[in-house]
Amino acid sequence: MTPTITGFERSPDRGQGQARDMRVRWALEELGQPYDVRLVSFGEMKQPPHLALHPFGQIPTYEQGDLALFESGAIVLHVAQSHPGLLPEDATARARAIMWIFAALNTVEPPIVEWEQARYHERDRPWHQARLPLLEKRIRDRLEQLSARLGDADWLDGSFSAGDLMMVTVLRRLEGSGILDGYPSLCAYVARGEARPAYRRAFAAQRAVFTASQG
Repeated sequence: MTPTITGFERSPDRGQGQARDMRVRWALEELGQPYDVRLVSFGEMKQPPHLALHPFGQIPTYEQGDLALFESGAIVLHVAQSHPGLLPEDATARARAIMWIFAALNTVEPPIVEWEQARYHERDRPWHQARLPLLEKRIRDRLEQLSARLGDADWLDGSFSAGDLMMVTVLRRLEGSGILDGYPSLCAYVARGEARPAYRRAFAAQRAVFTASQG
């Protein structure tokens, strides 16, 4: 049965592939799995039908038969466990790949999101200018650690996995900020992810939604 995911009807990222349905699209494209997309408006996201799928009124969601999931990490992990290609067959290597999914979402992404929120929603606060460098330092500390671990490897742990997929999408949140520029190995890492054909297909599909909404 073909799964259905949800995405923004009008994405606030203006078609830059930052919305979290991109992670699910990319995973499905990597695995060659067909999927349908149901677009929702910001108003619809707060209505009972969508809240029944996602109690926090966000995207993405994933529906397939009797299964309904929310949270991009949970969806990507489910998809990766259901089809070969995004997780190693070896149990030990598989566990490490899953570890990197959680590292991306629980360790690397939170300081980036906090910094984003401060930039967009705290500008009128008297402590904004003093707080921003502290938030940037937290991001740079994580990037320094991640860069040291990656070294000169192409991917985080052997072959490309769902862990890399998640980490690349998290790091892309820094696009245009200049913060990532100080870490050449991470810039190259992100570029390798973006060069994958499956990523390009997912990006084009999400971009097409934004383009259509401008017509």
